[in-house]
Amino acid sequence: MKKNSKIYIAGHLGLVGSAIVRKLKDGGYTNLILRTRQELDLLNSVAVADFFKTEKPDFVFLAAAKVGGIMANKTYPADFINENLVIEMNIIRNAFLNKVEKLLFLGSSCIYPKFSSQPIKEEYLLTGELEPTNKAYALAKIAGIVACQSYNQQHGTNFISAMPTNLYGLNDNFDLETSHVIPAMIRKFHEAKVMDQESVILWGTGKPSREFLYVDDLADACIFLMDNYDDSEIINIGSGEDIPLKELAGIIKDVVGFKGKIVWDISKPDGTPKKLLDVSKINNLGWKYKVKLVDGLKMTYEQFKRKDY
Repeated sequence: MKKNSKIYIAGHLGLVGSAIVRKLKDGGYTNLILRTRQELDLLNSVAVADFFKTEKPDFVFLAAAKVGGIMANKTYPADFINENLVIEMNIIRNAFLNKVEKLLFLGSSCIYPKFSSQPIKEEYLLTGELEPTNKAYALAKIAGIVACQSYNQQHGTNFISAMPTNLYGLNDNFDLETSHVIPAMIRKFHEAKVMDQESVILWGTGKPSREFLYVDDLADACIFLMDNYDDSEIINIGSGEDIPLKELAGIIKDVVGFKGKIVWDISKPDGTPKKLLDVSKINNLGWKYKVKLVDGLKMTYEQFKRKDY
């Protein structure tokens, strides 16, 4: 990418998209194309087609998606598969039709089998059953990967697909009904501290392990891949380190300053027992994560406190 290349970031107000915008601006890129949902409905195929014909972006970061935690995925699977499929195909097809130089599609680590060997290598895709609680979302993301590969194969496009691990950071979603684990824990511990509660109830057993990546590190990796990766095969982005949720909860409790007890509600689902990505592929290309978990959690909590939730 050149500093004046026309770069469209789909989903620029979300957790991932906003981080990509920050990194691009910090890197001196001056020609960013941004549209809010009100300005461009990505579910509207005619509107998306008109947008691409008019703007003719050189590069596209496809970070727009309907996302959520276990409860949201369990409750609204039809919404998750429908909206994500429509958004992906509208953007990928129009990127091809308007000769976009390169597109980066962001998937998710939930595309991999529930009981995948650990750490999870890229070639483990489609080798086993998916986690049932987010199957609809995962299948939509897998369809996006296959769409990129298919356009590359049939039309010679340069559409790449990156699979991030669990993300957190600035502009995260702290809604308890739809949030992921870190923002949900931050909010629960914060509200319990403010209300001087004796305990906080968290879902599951706390035994599953998860890998987390600060979202600005992901943005850095996405820009790195746009400049250094041209393969149809998917590539993982992560820290290469995981942590049991019980340990994570203890760290967040300390960061927030909650002095009470943690109670684990074992009637609630744990999800996948362990999920750690093999990031040797991107590491071998020359990229590694920078933000340590405790530092990222502190920055995320500080931002949470600045907003009125």
